[in-house]
Amino acid sequence: MLTVRHVEKLWNGRKFERLLDELLSPRVEALAGGLLGGSAAVAAAALTLVRLEEMNQSHVAICPKLIRAILAHRQLDGGWGDVAVTALCLRALCQNQGDGAAIDRGMEYLAMLQQPDGIWPRVPLRRMPADAMVSAFVLLQLGDNEKFRESVQFDAAVEWFEMHQGMIESAAQTLWRHARIRTAPAARLSSPKSAAALPAMN
Repeated sequence: MLTVRHVEKLWNGRKFERLLDELLSPRVEALAGGLLGGSAAVAAAALTLVRLEEMNQSHVAICPKLIRAILAHRQLDGGWGDVAVTALCLRALCQNQGDGAAIDRGMEYLAMLQQPDGIWPRVPLRRMPADAMVSAFVLLQLGDNEKFRESVQFDAAVEWFEMHQGMIESAAQTLWRHARIRTAPAARLSSPKSAAALPAMN
């Protein structure tokens, strides 16, 4: 089990890839770990914040350091280098009612890179084409975030998965099943018919 002390030791020792691997290993996000590998330091900082929040440890001393690391890696376009890492960073920053210009710009970045049919990204980034895996990862991270839902074409993204769920690869289907937990309540509000079509979670 990952402890705060172990996380601090890996972070302070700059063992970002190992920290990211250890954080991912018990999580469904491990299926999309390859999306994060090119940005190990910032992805590790973001996922550490997410995990500490889940453990009710968001008050520990390393958290401000992790937030500063995330903000330091933000690029001029408002994102963190690609869609998946941006979604993870936004999830981390939005915890505990987080707000501010970095979050607003990040949401704009995701909206800008969304295709009209709902999936990400609009243009290939780091040789990453528009992809069900990327899109399911984004929805898994932010599907329950109101600002995200208002910033992007959220209903289009949900509808894309409802229409294509039988045609996407199994790893992306698994991510989507987990993301549905966050997306289904909004889908029910906006479209009772489409929400009724969602199969039950196992």
